[in-house]
Parts: sequence; structure tokens; C-alpha cells
Amino acid sequence: MKGHADGTTMSPADLVAYLIGWNELVLKWLDRDDRDEPVDYPEAGFKWNQLGVLAQKFYADYNAMPWHELLARLEDAKAGLIATITVRSDEELYGSAWYGKWTKGRMIQFNTSSAYANARARIRAAPLELDRD
Repeated sequence: MKGHADGTTMSPADLVAYLIGWNELVLKWLDRDDRDEPVDYPEAGFKWNQLGVLAQKFYADYNAMPWHELLARLEDAKAGLIATITVRSDEELYGSAWYGKWTKGRMIQFNTSSAYANARARIRAAPLELDRD
């Protein structure tokens, strides 16, 4: 299917790696913030206008991981996000700006649930290949 950087393609495993990458990156932001450490947005060595390159990094990070392990890692990251969001108050999530004008809750949404919506759209747009054997 169409990749996250112009002119590239990706596999279903790459798409799962993309979701893992974003989920774990948001968990890293929250952890660093909780420890009063500086947070590199979106990631050290990347700027917001380099998200396609960051996606390719995510693909490479998990390239050797078997499919079942990718899915387990995604479930773990998703569970970690749910757990950390659940214990945070509405005030912490939406009461003040966290990054620029964006609240913590909006930054979590932009970089997790929006990534899932992006993934769903890519899957729907991908040509269906049927095994005719």
C-alpha cells in the first residue's frame, strides 16, 4: 500500500510498525514529562515536517520482528496508553497548553488515534489481493 513518505510503499507489517512507533513515542513523551525531563517533539533528530522519514524509521525499527510479535507489541503499547491516560485528570489532559497551544490530551489524540484513522484509510485504499489458488 502507499507509504507515509511520497513515492514509497509499505507492507501491513510496516503499517503496524508505524502504529507501534507512534504509540511508544507518545508514551516516551509522557514519561519524560512526568519525570520533568525535556521532550524532543516529535522525536530527537526529526522535525514535524519530516514525519514521512520518521515513519520509515519506525518501519526499520521493527523490520525483523515476526508478525505475531508486532501485534503483541502494538497491544502492549495501546494498553500502556490507556493505562496512563486513565490515571490522568481532565485538568491535566485538557486544562492547559502542553506543546505550543496544544493540550496534552490533544497531542495524545493527534499522535495516536489520528494515526489509527490514517492506517484505516490506507487499508481501505489498498487494492485487495485475493488468493485464487
